[in-house]
Amino acid sequence: MSASMMAPLMFASLVIFLLIGYPVAFSLAANGLLFGWIAIQLGLFTPELLGALPQRIYGIMQNETLLAIPFFTFMGLILERSGMAEDLLETVGQLFGPLRGGLAFAVVLVGALLGATTGVVAASVISMGLISLPIMLRYGYDRRLASGVIAASGTLAQILPPSLVLIVLADQLGRSVGDMYSAALLPGLALTGFYAAYVLGISLLKPAMAPALPPEARTLKGFALLRKVLFTLVPPLFLVFLVLGTIFLGIATPTEGGAMGASGALILALINKRLNLSMLKQAMNTTAKLSSFVMFILIGSTVFSLVFRGVNGDQWVEHLLTGLPGGQLGFLVVVNILIFVLAFFLDFFELAFILVPLLAPVASLLGIDLIWFGILLAVNMQTSFMHPPFGFALFFLRSVAPKDDYLDKMTGKSIAKVTTPQIYWGAIPFIFIQIIMVGLIIAFPNLVTVEQKKVSANTPLKIELPVQRYDAPTEAPEFTFSNDGEGTK
Repeated sequence: MSASMMAPLMFASLVIFLLIGYPVAFSLAANGLLFGWIAIQLGLFTPELLGALPQRIYGIMQNETLLAIPFFTFMGLILERSGMAEDLLETVGQLFGPLRGGLAFAVVLVGALLGATTGVVAASVISMGLISLPIMLRYGYDRRLASGVIAASGTLAQILPPSLVLIVLADQLGRSVGDMYSAALLPGLALTGFYAAYVLGISLLKPAMAPALPPEARTLKGFALLRKVLFTLVPPLFLVFLVLGTIFLGIATPTEGGAMGASGALILALINKRLNLSMLKQAMNTTAKLSSFVMFILIGSTVFSLVFRGVNGDQWVEHLLTGLPGGQLGFLVVVNILIFVLAFFLDFFELAFILVPLLAPVASLLGIDLIWFGILLAVNMQTSFMHPPFGFALFFLRSVAPKDDYLDKMTGKSIAKVTTPQIYWGAIPFIFIQIIMVGLIIAFPNLVTVEQKKVSANTPLKIELPVQRYDAPTEAPEFTFSNDGEGTK
């Protein structure tokens, strides 16, 4: 077996393990160790290369950026049980109730607010599925529209800061989480606007699919509604500022912002009298499971990537992708198609840990800004939550949607169940919207605001180069370089 065959065989073996359904973390680690042993036996690299593994694993454990993951996960789980989502959906639903499609508009807005406070897709989808879906079914909403708008609005938690996806991508790309958050803000808001525009179009073209709330269902009116809206929106907006405002202003790091967000969520739960020992145990248990899941995948991907690079896999990927016709555009088109197809079978964690480390060096070599590239991938990976039949948002909604016909307690009418095909068909239009967003980011790169750090033409650059001489003591002469706009002197 030649060295040139090892990398493609290693990657193909990983794909087979994943398709069989073997756990991702163990698939990565097992492939790395197996092909590492084979490479050593064939003399393709020495055993000393694997001696770097312990240091790499310690490096993962010491990565402070990853601390933001348990903080934001814990914050989202506490907020899910604090009653904030219920208050938001009820109040905003009353506010938009007189409009056709008003409940769907409320779901989109609340989905964006929950995404900007929880950063966890599961919490958003489950909360809105439990609270909004029964009301939408009660008043005659089309089941496909109701299912699709709830699932899609819940996935806004993936692209809107403080998204866990952006934390993972920043770590894998070697970029600042704060920069990723800033760059993701406009695309996230644009996607929210597209969802609302789709609901508006449906309400105008097919009003029977998205009716307004009947007068008897509008329990809050006038000044009472205004006071309720103000008091309901203040806590989540305060939490958004506590987390994102401090990060954007440079007051706190993302990890510190996550810690403040978790503290703020505990305070909100305490104010709403929802904080108890049982809830804390559940939140901490789920947070520990998710954090362990992420760490094991990271360790497995480290084993895989070390051996993959040892057999020149990075060069194989580079030659494969840089040789595509079309340069940057050809690379972006192929990568996005690859991500979109793999999202049918893999979730965003698996995509981020397996593919991003292979794609990032090629993107950098082609002159693509990695922050921009990360946001593009994040929007594309969002489809992994919506893909039938394996989209996690669809699974979350299926778990709380009525599986059988039931009797509505308020109206006394029989309500038909929500079927799995209805949930799947409801997701399709929103997947197309996400694909359109990917195309817009490629066509209009300025949608992603990337801070360009430039050096002024009149700024002197000082570089100290130590010189060791055998006949004289160590010296450190100072060289001064200046840029006058015509070149470096």
